[in-house]
Amino acid sequence: MSQSDRTAASAPDATVAAREANAKRDKMPPVAGAAGLPGAAASASGIAPVQAQHAEAGAPTLASAPQRGSALPPFTAAASAGGEALTLHAADGYALAAVRYRAIGEERGRLIVAGATGVPQGFYRRFAEFAAARGYTVLTFDYRGVGRSAPASLRGFDGDFLVWGRLDLAAAVAHMANGTVPLYLVGHSYGGHALGLLPEPHKVDGMYVFGTGAGWHGWMPRLERLRVLAMWHVAGPLLVRWKGFLAWSKLGMGEDLPLGVYRQWKHWCGFPNYFFDDPKMRATAEGFGRVRAPIVAVNATDDAWAPPQSRDAFMRGYRNAPWSGVDVHGQRSGLGPIGHMGYFRATAQPLWEAALQWFDGLPRAV
Repeated sequence: MSQSDRTAASAPDATVAAREANAKRDKMPPVAGAAGLPGAAASASGIAPVQAQHAEAGAPTLASAPQRGSALPPFTAAASAGGEALTLHAADGYALAAVRYRAIGEERGRLIVAGATGVPQGFYRRFAEFAAARGYTVLTFDYRGVGRSAPASLRGFDGDFLVWGRLDLAAAVAHMANGTVPLYLVGHSYGGHALGLLPEPHKVDGMYVFGTGAGWHGWMPRLERLRVLAMWHVAGPLLVRWKGFLAWSKLGMGEDLPLGVYRQWKHWCGFPNYFFDDPKMRATAEGFGRVRAPIVAVNATDDAWAPPQSRDAFMRGYRNAPWSGVDVHGQRSGLGPIGHMGYFRATAQPLWEAALQWFDGLPRAV
């Protein structure tokens, strides 16, 4: 990792609205798997597929992804799979806590859950059990400095976003890629960034992300914008000066975070397109061009932290990957409020079902 990389540290209604990523773009068909959501074809339902965006002519599209006819088995509590705790070792030797949920029945594929910043892996247990009951082996894990992968104290601890993707997620990929069934990524918030940081992104055959965005306050509704600016310029600096790391738990906003994560996050959230606008991050931004796997990015219109405009700003960085955005209006779709964390609560099962149906419809690359 280069020294420069280490030190750089209002929502619309749910109507079908194609957004332009740049002057060159290929049109894609509706998201395969959005059909699994109630009334996805009609904007009045509250779930609106957004046309995918490309930068290069001839880039692959999801049009080649046929829907397999086999139905997914119904999910019941009795069918859920218990998790198996294990330890992953990153390339630098750091030990990472993980849980593997083995597929029930024939293994359709493997999923890695790349979680959000400061969210421990236990938050994703329900989704992991849900997917395992449908034939997917699932791995959840904690990034270093978070959850059960954290040291006794974060003061002086070395960890940041780049390490989380390049080393921690890479360790999960190395553990799960077996060459016999497809490997997919399910991301939440930062997890949608991490694919582009992998040293070998070609090992991932597709990604379905929830709540991924650029983090810039200008994309947020006014009240959230004021809260975020207060966090970056008042609460955050005071907590860091006091503790030596971002003691986020003192604000009731999640797990405490390493100093490196805080510095990068604050710095990059000052740009409308996150680190893609940072001159010191050009090499990292170029690395996102190596990603060519299909991607679906789902954002709730009441997600104040990552509204659809923020998603589009970040996803343009995956310039060679066929990606499609889906806007979800929780109230209209019957899911209720979603916000930034509701994608993985029990009430979001229709979103999970759509994700698994989309994975099941992708052509097998192994």
